[in-house]
Amino acid sequence: MPLRWQCVVVDCRDRERVARFWSAALGLPVQEDEDGDWWLEPGEGSPDILFEQVPEAKVVKNRLHLDLRPDDQRAEVARLIGLGAREKDIGQGQVTWVVMADPEDNEFCVLRATPQG
Repeated sequence: MPLRWQCVVVDCRDRERVARFWSAALGLPVQEDEDGDWWLEPGEGSPDILFEQVPEAKVVKNRLHLDLRPDDQRAEVARLIGLGAREKDIGQGQVTWVVMADPEDNEFCVLRATPQG
């Protein structure tokens, strides 16, 4: 039996808040079940993004993060800031991507647009 990747789990203290941020950021509807689980379904063949409630706050840099590829990096960074994200300096120096953090400080990157051609 082959192994199938089911989901990426984001630990958070307020899973509804973080789920709603990522829902707006990715344009995906939030799913919730009777057990109080919150997740996003990116589509067939893609892993779900599950928001797992944990008691502790985040204290160190993520060991796993999402890289997002926009059509317009500058516009997307501004839109994400409007949704509650912020730019974050993790010592990355001069790079072509923008490191950001969601409302609970989980890092993610907004890459530069893929050149059209």
